[in-house]
Amino acid sequence: MIRSITRAKPEPEIDRLLEGLTRVFIIGCGTCATMTRTGGTAEVMQMQELLIGKGKMVTGDALLPVACDHLTSEALKEAGDRIRISDVLLVMACAFGVQTVARQVNKMVVPALDTLFIGKETSFGLFDEVCRQCGSCIIGETGGICPVTSCHKGLANGPCGGTKHGKCEIDPMKDCAWTLIYNRLKDLGRLDAMRKFQKPRNHRAEPMPGKWVPAGR
Repeated sequence: MIRSITRAKPEPEIDRLLEGLTRVFIIGCGTCATMTRTGGTAEVMQMQELLIGKGKMVTGDALLPVACDHLTSEALKEAGDRIRISDVLLVMACAFGVQTVARQVNKMVVPALDTLFIGKETSFGLFDEVCRQCGSCIIGETGGICPVTSCHKGLANGPCGGTKHGKCEIDPMKDCAWTLIYNRLKDLGRLDAMRKFQKPRNHRAEPMPGKWVPAGR
């Protein structure tokens, strides 16, 4: 399953973000943050204990089924009174979830997590990055394998000189992305695609701030 991969912010940063805010309502996410064990029921309870130990008053908590879903507003209504008496909402979800919550309430909203990337669970509790949403996709020419996320160096033209026996020089336990691409293109009879030089990645391919407008609009 594809998930937004998050990690907990350092405790000192959360302390700074909550400075001067005494009454805290905690929000977790029942989907991505639960899968990555950064904002599920157990993590919300741990955060509650941590904040109480620091002298904060936790007015309540809620585990939203999907924090970034359009139904978030309905889920928040059930905790209306406990949210109203709070000074701040501490959201243990991805950045999209934090922004979704912020649009629904007239309260200070603080993220407890950092959003890292879009990832796929490859084994229990282990997630590999599958897309960086760079806005400049070349996987149509690399056999459907993304070198930006699969290669430790993010090389658009590879392999580098450090690959050895099909393994990455940075992580010898990891297959070299460009060896995988070569083998894939060979099987498809499309090795000529590797002879095409890919221009340097356009880091401005996605408008800033990101916005997609359908054709004809």
